[in-house]
Amino acid sequence: MPSLSEKLKSLGVQVGTQNIPQPLPSNPHTIEKILSGYSLETHFGDTFVIEETYPADYQNGQDGLFNKAPFDIMAQWVRDERMLDYPRESFVYLDTETTGLSGGSGTYAFLIGVGRFEGENFHLAQFFMRDPIEEPAQLSALEEFLAPCNALITYNGKSFDIPLLNSRFIYHGWRTPFNDLTHIDLLHLSRRLWRERLPSRTLGNIEVQILGTQRTEQDVPGWMIPQMYFDYLRNGDARPLKKVFYHNAMDILSLAALFHHSARLLSDPTNGIVEHGVDFISLARLFEDLGDLEKATNLYLLGINHEDIRNHSIPEEVLLRAILRLALIYKRQGKFKPAIELWKKATVFKDINAHVELAKYYEHKSREYDEAISWTETAINSVNAVGTTRYEQRQWIPELEHRLERLVRRREGISTTPETS
Repeated sequence: MPSLSEKLKSLGVQVGTQNIPQPLPSNPHTIEKILSGYSLETHFGDTFVIEETYPADYQNGQDGLFNKAPFDIMAQWVRDERMLDYPRESFVYLDTETTGLSGGSGTYAFLIGVGRFEGENFHLAQFFMRDPIEEPAQLSALEEFLAPCNALITYNGKSFDIPLLNSRFIYHGWRTPFNDLTHIDLLHLSRRLWRERLPSRTLGNIEVQILGTQRTEQDVPGWMIPQMYFDYLRNGDARPLKKVFYHNAMDILSLAALFHHSARLLSDPTNGIVEHGVDFISLARLFEDLGDLEKATNLYLLGINHEDIRNHSIPEEVLLRAILRLALIYKRQGKFKPAIELWKKATVFKDINAHVELAKYYEHKSREYDEAISWTETAINSVNAVGTTRYEQRQWIPELEHRLERLVRRREGISTTPETS
């Protein structure tokens, strides 16, 4: 009679352990083994967190992290006077690494870096989504970190990071924590301050050109990051992600340093921090838009008379715009003597508007018709010069010829109808 084992074998059942395959070895390169983080338990499960503390004397290039400059001008620029009452500890710096740049419901922020001051130290935390199923826990941990904060600092966050995070909170049926925060997007400010000098205002270029920071070989280009995360999800090897965490941490530290630098620059733009004439001009335009014409005037003068003019490092179109804007400020204030000097400077660049302003002044203010005729004729010659477009000729010639005819009549005492144009 066959035994039980023989019956099992006849049915194809494995008997014994000799042919059982060995279990696969555990992955030696999980995120927990590669990076010094920990699993944070939330009401919605666990998320992986890396935390680091930076001391008060930490330098990020030429600037530290700790902002001691007043926020008055920054508050005017963001149009939120509440900033004036915010303590330093209530500012949070945020940057995300995502699965793509298109946004939408299919895009995840798999790594969310945030930093804030706690006493004399800067606390940086990075919330990582080991698997998309951990997103609720990741967002819950982020919300808890944001709880004591009143102001949010990002770089392009208004267009990308925050809309993406808002969509993820909404996806889970939660209220977004960002609605009540004052949002300072330093990309917008960087464009205002350095657009005329720096062709690229990416955070990486701002780090090098403004903060004097150089990243190490641990960094990775941002365009590679989404694929690195997808590779991690597929094979579980977290080693390449060390570069992603470094990249994100450096972004947060640079945000803090750039906010410090920008606040210091706006609070006292003539303290020696500005080295380029074109930067004085950009600052002048910003203060003009804020309504501080006295400071704007001083900054325009510093830019227009900067030594950069002599070595031609200020673009001609930037210099011309500065001259005309300052002249307009003087004109509106009734200060025609400095305005005339600036308009004459602008005529060197063949600017027709400056010629017309001079003609208006000599006709209507000083009644020097010969001078007014001379500037009008020079304007006509400039418009008819080689290189002028037909559009410019059609725009200017009828007006200038009409002005010239009127001036000749007024000089000869023929005109009896007052005109002010």
